[in-house]
Amino acid sequence: MKKICFVTTSPLIVNFFLRPHLLSLVKDFDVTLAVAQPGEVPLLPLPGVSVEGLCIRRTVAPLSDIVSLLTLVRFFRRHRFDLVHSFGPKAGLLGAVAGRMAGVPFRLHTFTGQVWANLHGFSRKLFRGMDRITAFFATNLLADSASQRQFLINEKTVPVKKIAVLASGSVNGVNLGRFKPNPRVRTSLRTALYIEESDRVILFLGRLKRDKGVLDLADIIDSVVSEEPKTFFLFVGPDEECLRKEIQKRASKSSKRISFLEYTQTPEDYLAASDILCLPSYREGFGSVIIESAACGIPTVASRVYGITDAVVDNVTGLLFEPRDIKDLERKLLLLVQSPNLCQQLGKAAQERAISEFSEHILINALGELYNDILSKYRE
Repeated sequence: MKKICFVTTSPLIVNFFLRPHLLSLVKDFDVTLAVAQPGEVPLLPLPGVSVEGLCIRRTVAPLSDIVSLLTLVRFFRRHRFDLVHSFGPKAGLLGAVAGRMAGVPFRLHTFTGQVWANLHGFSRKLFRGMDRITAFFATNLLADSASQRQFLINEKTVPVKKIAVLASGSVNGVNLGRFKPNPRVRTSLRTALYIEESDRVILFLGRLKRDKGVLDLADIIDSVVSEEPKTFFLFVGPDEECLRKEIQKRASKSSKRISFLEYTQTPEDYLAASDILCLPSYREGFGSVIIESAACGIPTVASRVYGITDAVVDNVTGLLFEPRDIKDLERKLLLLVQSPNLCQQLGKAAQERAISEFSEHILINALGELYNDILSKYRE
């Protein structure tokens, strides 16, 4: 069996995106996972997968990164992998360079959004340069959306012939058995959160970070609730930048219409309990939560940025607004809050598209076929 190693910096990435691939690939490959385990969340069980804990910091730390690079080189040489597949900017950089140094025949990296997309000056050059190094040392590249692939090509970050997209996009698609309308869960979770059935619930699901646009959403909460008092806002996800207090401050008049949850292993429950997903992000590789929401029959209001434009068909499966334009965001949210029939129509179309184009099985099969295609070129 060919030996494959996945490299990433966070158990969160594994739990939410990589686990379905790992559990499927063990049927045909010898699979190892190298993951930094800082204790932020537990790693879910991965039967059949060898797990190696490595110290790879997500932030730039030159001395620590050199140690991590040399550790990876020794690790790759010891195990003699046929292919290394990395996820995340730091894991991509170190994995591609270490793989080349260790003589790994194939080095695949998946781009899932660029931290430098909205930066300027030295920071943009630094992080864009890191992605260019990753692309140079990798033998194969993936983007999780067609628009992200084109962005990277336009920015001269990757060679056009080296980068592809799996199926219609995303990393792992959506598990249609998990993400689906669930009236029982909707009722029980709303009861637990003291949300009335007649309330219109707007959900933000993801990491609470500035570049996810959560403060833009906070800025319009009081206005929306003032016009539509039966609106409820639900924030679900780890507060990585300690923004909860700032959100509460900016929406101080609506404190009783907001609820927070730091982490959940059952995001499908919160989607089932909601009416509208809101993703006001400034940058996204794809926006997997959008197709998970779609599979639950929930439309999305999201910013018009690359990646998201692949996940949302404007005025068909959701509504797009101009990024950072909080007035446009407010208009689009109020339109769906005040138009239940339109909300239902968009949600139904979103669900049909999620089923036909983004089923988890489609993405799992596409990655397996890609591996076989790449490894078929290897001659021992």
